[in-house]
Amino acid sequence: MDFTFTEEQQAAAEAAKGVFAGVAPDAVPSPALTPGAVAESYDRALWARLADADLLSLLLDAEYGGAGLDAIALCLVLRESARVLARVPLLESSAAAAAVQAYGGGAAKAALLAGAGRGETVLTVAAHGRTGHDPAELAVTARRDGAAWVLDGVQTAVPWAYDADVTVVPAHTGTGRTVLALVPRGHQGAVLAEQFSTSGERLGELRLDSARLAARDVIDAEGAWEWLRDLLATGTCALALGLGERVLRMTGEYTSKREQFGFPIATFQAVAVQAADRYIDLRAMEATLWQAAWRIASGAPGALPAAGDVAVAKIWAAEGVRRVVQTAQHLHGGFGADVDYPLHRYHAWAKHLELSLGPAAAHEDALGDLLAAHPLA
Repeated sequence: MDFTFTEEQQAAAEAAKGVFAGVAPDAVPSPALTPGAVAESYDRALWARLADADLLSLLLDAEYGGAGLDAIALCLVLRESARVLARVPLLESSAAAAAVQAYGGGAAKAALLAGAGRGETVLTVAAHGRTGHDPAELAVTARRDGAAWVLDGVQTAVPWAYDADVTVVPAHTGTGRTVLALVPRGHQGAVLAEQFSTSGERLGELRLDSARLAARDVIDAEGAWEWLRDLLATGTCALALGLGERVLRMTGEYTSKREQFGFPIATFQAVAVQAADRYIDLRAMEATLWQAAWRIASGAPGALPAAGDVAVAKIWAAEGVRRVVQTAQHLHGGFGADVDYPLHRYHAWAKHLELSLGPAAAHEDALGDLLAAHPLA
């Protein structure tokens, strides 16, 4: 296990820093806290810049215009995006395209991948199940009907559902298999109902009522959903890490300037200890993130499946980012609750990331099941 980044991975991170350098999260009002405001679409200008920098095709092979990099490179870019709360479907579109490339048929690859790498085709994933607390693959059924597939069910909280050209929907066949259905926006039998996240972003409840798809639009490959789910969860951990690092820096800058009794409050032991604890959280989040990303990227065998490393990373990400933003709110005092100060937006996004794809408790349960099924020698 080597956590040294390659030149290509470092180049991707540097390119991301350049693209995100001009994004100012404090200049964007939070729809959740601004009366009448709704974030109806992603930042299309930023999306175009990411495409121009070849950051939307990181995981794609050269034949589709990609760089052929791995989950580690994607997580490095996602980490930078979260520092500025970039409103783009970078994780969902990149992960979905990677899954199509790894498991999809030739027709699906030809139809989607080159366009996804150029930013012309946007993909998203329905990964939260019917309620957000149940397995996503059990929320929708898929049955054969001649040469076609028929889908029925509901997926909640689909990110960028109103903007994505295609939504990847996991569905169970009733025989223990999970397929990935590529559902175009506006497809007959697929209806969206508006929802909103804690950060004010518009989500979609996807209702499928006898939606028919051709066989070429359904990926029926063993392990496809599990791989995509692990990549999404690991990418979410990268977002939580980048957000937490930015919040801790904001807190350090504020406490170094805010004075009480003639001294910066950062010099007070109680403040310094809280900040140090949160720094330790971030380092643990970072170590477990790279462990999970490395397992996905390398396919390296271990005592547990890669899902075990992903569960550990998500536990630390969910708990760690919550503690970081709560401490930041406390140490900022009244400024932490001021909607004209950017910290409130980071807090709202942190809560969304904490719960996205399952809170810490859900992943602790999953890890327990894995340990029970794979006893360590």
